[in-house]
Amino acid sequence: MRAERASKPPVYSFLFDHVLTRTDPERAHHRAFRAIRAARPATGLRHLPGGPVQALGLTFPNVLGLAAGFDKNAVGIDALAALGFGHVEVGTVTGEPQPGNPRPRLFRLPADRAVVNRMGFNNDGAEVVAERLRTRGRRSVDEGGPVLGVNIGKSKVVPEDEAVRDYEKSARLLAPYADYLVVNVSSPNTPGLRDLQAVEKLEPILTAVQQVAGSGDRRVPLLVKIAPDLADDDVLAVADLAVAIGLDGIIATNTTISRDGLATPAARVAEIGAGGLSGRPLTARSLEVVRLLRERVGPDLTLVGVGGITTVEDARARLAAGATLLQGYTAFVYEGPLWPRRIVRGVQGGRG
Repeated sequence: MRAERASKPPVYSFLFDHVLTRTDPERAHHRAFRAIRAARPATGLRHLPGGPVQALGLTFPNVLGLAAGFDKNAVGIDALAALGFGHVEVGTVTGEPQPGNPRPRLFRLPADRAVVNRMGFNNDGAEVVAERLRTRGRRSVDEGGPVLGVNIGKSKVVPEDEAVRDYEKSARLLAPYADYLVVNVSSPNTPGLRDLQAVEKLEPILTAVQQVAGSGDRRVPLLVKIAPDLADDDVLAVADLAVAIGLDGIIATNTTISRDGLATPAARVAEIGAGGLSGRPLTARSLEVVRLLRERVGPDLTLVGVGGITTVEDARARLAAGATLLQGYTAFVYEGPLWPRRIVRGVQGGRG
């Protein structure tokens, strides 16, 4: 823990340890995000670090992206990219607007460099987010913009037997503004959602969204995001499905419902309760899932490694296991705004 704190910039370390950890995590998130957006005129003058990566038929400015969940409503895409992220994945966006679960619903586990969330896909809904993206306009990498991913999930009020229609609605509204789409069936915070990872339920959703994503004036690549809690055989079944239907990629992994091996006292973990755990505790399993997937799908399918990537060594290990691209979220919270550039420079070198 002491070494990890020393690696952080002193100002951010002081702010995190003495201010942010004493503030409600969700309130702190909103304040920090407002500060990032307010700093956009200054950070926007800086070049992105690293070098280009070819994936999904797109050119990514660098290997590291910001995972879905930070910018749920697409309000700070370019400000986040200016910190060094080569792609930004917004969402999860649902077909219908929804407030999410009751507060408190976001919790820090500093001893584990982890976060527990049970946000419940709180977002403005696909229609509002689509209009926001339309107003922003599509910006190419050549124009200094990041690659934009849009992560879509099932509305809580929509029953499981209407899930295909709900995902289709979101895809139809959002695909025109996305560089790639992600079907999220792996959050633990929407009742029944993870059941859709079973291939017999997943296939009709993916094929329906795939059809929508390919029906406009350009084909939008489609990925699926899976949970680390799937058994190995189920991971391989998703891999086989992805290959069979011509999916463009898999994001591995989402948060976990496991609480094994935590340093945080058990009483505190029990007090926090249900939710998806992200951060350091996911490192080993997420790495293993990426390795399983790469061995199964071969060299061509895009794999996005996410979950427990904190250090340059973590990032290198995920790439060595077969990831094409990387994403982070929890480490960004703990390590601060210089973290994306530090990871990209450590992995890829280059300017910045």
